[in-house]
Amino acid sequence: MKKILPLIAVGLIFAASPAYADKVRDWHDLEKVHSEVAHALEHMHRAQAANHYDMGGHAAKAEADLRNVEAELREAVEFVKHDKTPQ
Repeated sequence: MKKILPLIAVGLIFAASPAYADKVRDWHDLEKVHSEVAHALEHMHRAQAANHYDMGGHAAKAEADLRNVEAELREAVEFVKHDKTPQ
């Protein structure tokens, strides 16, 4: 369990990275990824509680990484929604 959570966080970061590769006009996909990251944060909290918050600091670091991913995705969605540049 201790090794799975950081792997999930890294996997989500890599899964979200293609969203930044090309100009995206359909922000619904980004919004879905944002929602999944928020859901992963909920799972992280349950896993931490189940392990009595004793995960050697790794869960806290993974949570911080997920929060950064969540913030970047939120900003990306807002940017694409309001970007008026021609396609």
